[in-house]
Amino acid sequence: MSVVTPLAKDKAASEMSVVTPLAKDKAASELHGIYDTLSKKFGKMPNIFGLMAHRPDVLGKFLPFYSAVMEGGTVEPRYKEFAYLKTALINGCEY
Repeated sequence: MSVVTPLAKDKAASEMSVVTPLAKDKAASELHGIYDTLSKKFGKMPNIFGLMAHRPDVLGKFLPFYSAVMEGGTVEPRYKEFAYLKTALINGCEY
């Protein structure tokens, strides 16, 4: 029988890869309009979208979903934002 150690004790398992958001000048040219729109809306390009810019097809498909969640429904936007913050806190992520 093998013994499994907690991940925190395993140095290799506790190191995470880091992916940095793409700046507009590094992103695919077809995303520049999206960068402009999101920067205008949020005052800057949110990191989550800059990360998705590594895969333009993913970003393009995610944005309509994100808009439907954030702009539709009966839950107030501040509670949706709170859910983001709480999820990030629970997962030990910086927001």
